Parts: sequence; C-alpha cells; structure tokens
Amino acid sequence: MISRLREIRKARGLTLAEVAARCEPATTAVTIGRLETGTRQLTVPWLERLARALDVDPKQLLAQESDSTIPVAAVLAADGAQSLSAPLALHPPVPLPGAIGLLVRESQGDYRSGDQLWLEQLPPEQFHDAINTDVLVPRPVGRFAFGRLVATEQGRLQILPMKPGSRQTVIADAPWLARVHTLVRTV
Repeated sequence: MISRLREIRKARGLTLAEVAARCEPATTAVTIGRLETGTRQLTVPWLERLARALDVDPKQLLAQESDSTIPVAAVLAADGAQSLSAPLALHPPVPLPGAIGLLVRESQGDYRSGDQLWLEQLPPEQFHDAINTDVLVPRPVGRFAFGRLVATEQGRLQILPMKPGSRQTVIADAPWLARVHTLVRTV
C-alpha cells in the first residue's frame, strides 16, 4: 500500500503541524511525518482521520496499482538541476469531490489561454477561508465573476478582477463560491 498523504498535504499547502492540528483528536507533526514515510503503519482508522483533516475521500490517500506515475529524474533548486538522494515519483492530480472546472480561453492575470482550473466549492459560512485566493462566484442570470477575493463583509464579496484597469466587483448574498485549487497547464 503506497500512501499519497505527503503529495496531498503539499498540494494543499499544509505543513505537518497543520495537518496534525486538524486531526480529531489532534496528533503531532512527528506522527504525521512517520505516517507519510511509512515508518508508522497507515491503518484504516488513520486513513479516515487524515481524510477528514485533509477534506478528501479516504481512498484518495492511497495510490492504486492502476495509477500512472512519472519517475522524477532531478529536482530544480536555486543552484540548478540536482540529482535525487532517493527515488521519487509524480502522481497525476486527483480532483476533489464535488470540484468544478473553469477553462481559460484568454490569458488573465497568472492564467494563460488553455489553462484548466479545478475549483473547490464553498458554502457562505466558509467564504472567509477563500480570502486572498482566486474565486469564481455566480451572479444573476447565469453569469459569473472571477478574480481575487479581497474581503467579505456583511454578506458581500469584494472581488478584484484579473484584468488591469478593471474595477472591483461587489456581489451580495452569493449562494456559493469556488476557489482555485489546482492549475492544469500544458507547456
């Protein structure tokens, strides 16, 4: 059984300590590190506990035999490409349950034409978790707003569009928003 715990934790931008604190009951960063490296057995109860902490389906924490991987040849560091001290492999990204997509047809901000964005939907009570991230928000009559969420105040979302010179958009009482989780770009 090969764990994808480290890969998913890093993809979410979390430290070992942050994942440990999110576990119920909380655990230590050392324990999470041991679970990632395989020095501690990843049991079913641990899978369920970690899945809740990372907000993923437990089966996403395990690599399947049918999963395709790409062997890593080198690591690019500040002083150039470096050889590996231990074998590594890349796993294709796994969408979050309930994820939605956004296709970029025209370059805007950090996004290039042809990019695919995978977004995680959030209900109104979690809007504050998306501050300073790029979000998609539904507007009346089947329209959307996309940009950086800069503030939430009294049910209003303040969104800074990606296009230079565009004015801030304020949306009241949005039923949901979706923050960018994964960028898929073909080079």
